[in-house]
Amino acid sequence: MPGPLSSPVCLTVIWFLSWSLRPSRAQIRTDEVSGVQYGRLGSNVTLACGKSQTGIPVAWHLNHSSALPWHKVTSDGSLVLLHVDHSAQGNYSCYDNRGLLLHSVKLSLGYPPGLLSISCQVPNHTHVRCSWVESVKTFLPAKYNASFRGNGQDWRPCVLNVAHRHCDIYHPAFWQPIHTLRIIETNGLGSEATYVQFRLHVLLKPDPPQSVLVKELEGYSKRLIVSWNIPSSWPVHDAFPLVFHIRYRPLGSMYWSEIFSQESPVVIFDALAGHLHQVQVRARDELNSDSQWSEWSPVLLVQPWEVYTTPQPEEDPEDFFVPFNTKPETSTAKSHNPVLDDEGNLGLVILLVLFSVVILTTVLSLIFVVWVRQRRRDHVTKQELNSMVKMKSMPI
Repeated sequence: MPGPLSSPVCLTVIWFLSWSLRPSRAQIRTDEVSGVQYGRLGSNVTLACGKSQTGIPVAWHLNHSSALPWHKVTSDGSLVLLHVDHSAQGNYSCYDNRGLLLHSVKLSLGYPPGLLSISCQVPNHTHVRCSWVESVKTFLPAKYNASFRGNGQDWRPCVLNVAHRHCDIYHPAFWQPIHTLRIIETNGLGSEATYVQFRLHVLLKPDPPQSVLVKELEGYSKRLIVSWNIPSSWPVHDAFPLVFHIRYRPLGSMYWSEIFSQESPVVIFDALAGHLHQVQVRARDELNSDSQWSEWSPVLLVQPWEVYTTPQPEEDPEDFFVPFNTKPETSTAKSHNPVLDDEGNLGLVILLVLFSVVILTTVLSLIFVVWVRQRRRDHVTKQELNSMVKMKSMPI
C-alpha cells in the first residue's frame, strides 16, 4: 500500500511549494533596497556585494537592467563606478551565479556641504530673522542646526524654517554689542559649519510706514496733509519711538523738499498750486542713530485744492445770422499756430529795440555836434574881445 506522501495530491502540493519558493530575479523590487549609499559626483564610487565570496562571479543590475555605467568589478564582487555623473544614480542589485540576490543598495550622488551665505534682518528690538543661501549646490537632502549667542553667553537655538531657508531669534540681548550666528549643514557626504557676526543696533531697520495717505486741504491751494500708521512689526510703546521722514516734490521736478516728524499727520505748507505732487514716507529708530532708515513707502500722487468754476458759454455772432445759401461752400480753416505768433512777436520786439537804438544814437550825435560848434563860437568870441582890449590899451 503506498504511503501518504506518494499520493498525487501530496506530490502536487510539494511541487507547487518548491516552485514558488525558488529564487527568481523577477522577485526583486525597488522596495527591497537595504539602504542608501552616497557618492561624490565626478569621483569613483565602490558598491560592495554583501556576502559574496572572493572568486565567485556575480552579476550587477541597475534598476533591473544589466546596462551599467562605466565600471569594473573586483575579485570580491564589488562594483567600482568610474567618474560618476547623475546618470549613475539608482538602485543597484548583485546576484550570484544561480541568480540569488546577495545585496541591493540605492546610490545618491552629489557634493558635501560648503559655506553658507547668511544675511540677517532686524525689523524691531525683539526679533531677528537670518536667512541663508547655499554656496554649493549639493543635490543631496540636508539637515540644518542653527544657534546664536552674545559675547560671553551660551548658545541659544534659532527657530528653523528649512523650507524657506531662514531662522528666527526672539528677544535677543540688544545690550550685547556683537552676536554670533552658527548654522551647521549636514548631508550624506559630510557637514560644514558657517559662522557670522553681526551688530543688532546697526542692522536695525524698521519696515516702511503703513497706510500712507495724502489729501488736499480744502480752501488752501498750497497745502497738503500727509498721514500714516506705524509699521505693524514695530512694538507700540514709548520705549522705542520712531522718527519719520517725509519727502515731496512737484511731478517732474528733480528736487525733493523734506520734513521730519515724530507724529502723524503732517501738513505741507509750500506745495505748488495747481500741480501734481509725489509724496513718500520712511521711518527710523529715533534714539539709535546707528540704525537704518526703512525703505520708502510707495509713491503717492496728489494735487492741492483749487477752485473749480464752470465756464460760461460764449455767444457766437454767427448764431444770430445765417446766410441763405442753397449751394454748399468749401472753405479752408486757418489753424492758429502759437509758435509762429511767438516768433512774430519776438521779431517785432527786436525791430523796435533796433529802431530805438538808432534814434538814440542820432539824437546823441546831434547834441554832440551842437556842443562842439558852441565851443568853437565861444572860443572865437573870446579872442575878439582880447584883441579889442589890447587895441584900446595902445597909445595913440
